[in-house]
Amino acid sequence: MIYAGIDAGSRAVKIVLLDGPSGRIVASAIADQGVEQAKLAGRLYRQLLEENGIGESDVAGAVATGYGRAIVSVAGTTVTEITCHAAGVRRLVDTARTVIDIGGQDSKLLHLDTGGRVRDFAMNDRCAAGTGRFLEIVADRLAVRLCDLGELASQSRRPAQISSMCVVFAETEIVGLLASGAEPADIVAGVMHAIAGRTAAMAGAVVHGPVIFTGGVALVGGMDRALAEALGSEVAICPHPQITGALGAAIMAMRKD
Repeated sequence: MIYAGIDAGSRAVKIVLLDGPSGRIVASAIADQGVEQAKLAGRLYRQLLEENGIGESDVAGAVATGYGRAIVSVAGTTVTEITCHAAGVRRLVDTARTVIDIGGQDSKLLHLDTGGRVRDFAMNDRCAAGTGRFLEIVADRLAVRLCDLGELASQSRRPAQISSMCVVFAETEIVGLLASGAEPADIVAGVMHAIAGRTAAMAGAVVHGPVIFTGGVALVGGMDRALAEALGSEVAICPHPQITGALGAAIMAMRKD
């Protein structure tokens, strides 16, 4: 029996197909988000089924999550991303107590109890300064690839201070730093520290480990170290960090069956 989870995020659509009896991930897919989100999600879903020889009638249930969850017509129901990320991370790391999810347009910090249920959470969805979008802007401004930011930051000797709390003003601040002769490596390191600091501010006074880092930004080298420094706690990158929301949605579909 197959269950599907569809995470219609702000920057990408992620889909996971889960085998119910074994709990094994059968297949997954990721595609950049577009204007016609519903059509993109449907097309990616059907393509993934076809590639794996699975008919739509073989899918016992499908759940959508993420920003665009309400318009994903191939899903029978929706579940919030908070619940789905918690379930997905705990399936992959069953001891997780704190989950940090940093995506393209928002960041979330979840506190879980010992049973994996969400005890409390904080979310930044009002400003891009603590998200992957900030890193994209920096990469564009410095004319480097996003995947190379981590290596560049590792060369920093004195991370720049990024004081602006708004990504628009922060970009202006970066332009000023470049004009004053600041090294690109120091700017990138400074931006990473700024993102980590904003995330740590959401955590509150106490952070229980293990702390698991997920979302697309988890793939940017050096962000885990910046978070660990800001939180004063070890931070581990979740396996398959981009699909934890979709995995959790598939798990929710299975539980609802």
